[in-house]
Amino acid sequence: MRRLRPGLAAAALGSLLALAVVAPASAADPSGPAGASIDHAEVRDGGVRLLVSVPASGTVDVGGVDVEVAGKAARSTTAAATGNADVRRTTVLAIDTSNSMRGERIAAAKRAAALFLDTAPPDVAVGLVSFDDDVQVLVEPSRDRAALRRAVAGLTLTRDTALYDGVLGAVEASGGQGARSLLVLSDGKDTTDTPLSEVLRTLEQEDVSVDVVSLDQGDAASQPLQLIARAGGGQVMDADPASLSATFAGEADALRRQLAVDVTLPQGTEPQADVTVTLPVDGRAVTASAFLTVGSAEPAAEPVQAPAATGPVAAAGPRIDLPPAAVAVGVGAIGLGLLGMVVALFVVRPGASKDEKLRKQLEAYGVYGAPQSRDQAPADQGLGAQARQVAEKALAGNQGLEARIAARLDKAGMSLKPAEWLLVHAGVTVLAAVLGMLLSRGNILLALVFLALGAAGGWVYLGLRKSRRLKAFASGLADTLQLMSGSLSAGLSLAQSVDTIVKEGSDPIAGEFRRVIVESRLGVPLEESLGGVAERMESKDFEWVVMAIKIQRQVGGNLAELLLQVAATLREREYLRRQVLALSAEGRLSAYILGALPPVFLLYLSVSNPDYVSVFFTTTIGYFLLGVMAVLLVVGFTWMLKVAKVDV
Repeated sequence: MRRLRPGLAAAALGSLLALAVVAPASAADPSGPAGASIDHAEVRDGGVRLLVSVPASGTVDVGGVDVEVAGKAARSTTAAATGNADVRRTTVLAIDTSNSMRGERIAAAKRAAALFLDTAPPDVAVGLVSFDDDVQVLVEPSRDRAALRRAVAGLTLTRDTALYDGVLGAVEASGGQGARSLLVLSDGKDTTDTPLSEVLRTLEQEDVSVDVVSLDQGDAASQPLQLIARAGGGQVMDADPASLSATFAGEADALRRQLAVDVTLPQGTEPQADVTVTLPVDGRAVTASAFLTVGSAEPAAEPVQAPAATGPVAAAGPRIDLPPAAVAVGVGAIGLGLLGMVVALFVVRPGASKDEKLRKQLEAYGVYGAPQSRDQAPADQGLGAQARQVAEKALAGNQGLEARIAARLDKAGMSLKPAEWLLVHAGVTVLAAVLGMLLSRGNILLALVFLALGAAGGWVYLGLRKSRRLKAFASGLADTLQLMSGSLSAGLSLAQSVDTIVKEGSDPIAGEFRRVIVESRLGVPLEESLGGVAERMESKDFEWVVMAIKIQRQVGGNLAELLLQVAATLREREYLRRQVLALSAEGRLSAYILGALPPVFLLYLSVSNPDYVSVFFTTTIGYFLLGVMAVLLVVGFTWMLKVAKVDV
């Protein structure tokens, strides 16, 4: 039976409640300033036993208790529930042990729980459940007060607040027989993905009453707590650390003041009827009324098992509840499977035939990443080949995208084809989304953020490779021109001097000049091939060199001396560029440090003290502030880099 305090009595009068061997009853409607309530009902042969809470003030005349069933007077006997071995009562303390309870709060909670154990009747079985990022049943309901005190003294804190799971765990720990009640203590909102509707549905179906103590929350969490208490026929009590002990002592005293009323049903009583208990308290009558399933007036050979709910129960389809660990393992398995597919596609490849090797060698000197001809059948028809064919078909309808991807791969010095790059990029994006889902425990918003980072990360990686390659080409260009000048002075032709660079140079210059040699052997003019190198390397300096070579080829002159002069000019420019970089290093380093400090510190706080920054990720204003801060941070970081950058 769900017990409603006076503040919630009016809301419970219209409820239809369930009754099995242990049946729930509605709350009382008090008739005075302090009322009584029917906390529990249990069907017996030809009658029903009621568990009634009496007012906190005043003395109840036990001999004067009257009971009416369906408007008819019923015979009854009343006795104190405390000390009655035939009355089974169970109470579970569910205590919040998240990091927000640190300091005086957890100390006050321990004192209040210890006082509850000292005050509660010794025949009441008490259990202890803690909830933070996990729910732990520390002590099963028992009368061993020593074990309970040790468990209370050993409460430790950790992050997150699994409030809803804690209520569900306490309901399960309370068992399924006798009068069951929960006393929930929490100082924060639920931070898990468990829906509140599941908690409310469980409380409406179970024969258990719930009182909630809201510690230093005010109205911030009143609505979900009020819904939980209302579904459990209890109330929400606001408290602070100083008043917590008094609140728990009041709950224990309510258990001590309960009465057991055995009612004999009048003849002809329907299985469901209104029950009214009138208690004489200091000369005035206090009533508690409820609509109950009371069974039948005729005695039965065996206890009647009433249905668990009086209202219609919707047929539920098959449902499998998986623990969070199983979900995490499943998502991780999907991620590993995707990673394995990427490895199978692009790391473990079958050996190529001679024709295939020749085709790839020719492609390497055309456009990096040029796709395979559509009318050619791939050499292998495995999973990798099929996936590449799908990507090639996707790119076939967008030649512009294929050309842009090929150009970026070309400048980054990667030998992947556009279709292969598209598959790798898609795999990395999906893996990033899976990683975000795992780290956030199913937070869709964070998973989308990781998905966006994974999608942008591939292009950022290409940009970094391209930048390093261009810098390496520019830094080695002066030495390359000097080597060419020396080769020309020794009597070699321009083509032979280029071949010398291929043999003695290092990448990326050697690779680009090797491509020049192959293109010239295929009929492309040497000056045009060298111009392609300047275009791919985005080098103004090498454009001047190519221009000088073209002019020398047309009008004549000493090309070796010209290249030597250009090499000296490039060295001077490189020296000046490095000097400027050294002088501006402090400004760039300041931009990096100041730009990285806010996100790194936010990440540190998210790990060390998540409750402190949880408002950014759980409220609308928090999301808005994060967006504003991200925009301001990007603008400030870009501005500082622009100020520190000097073009030479």
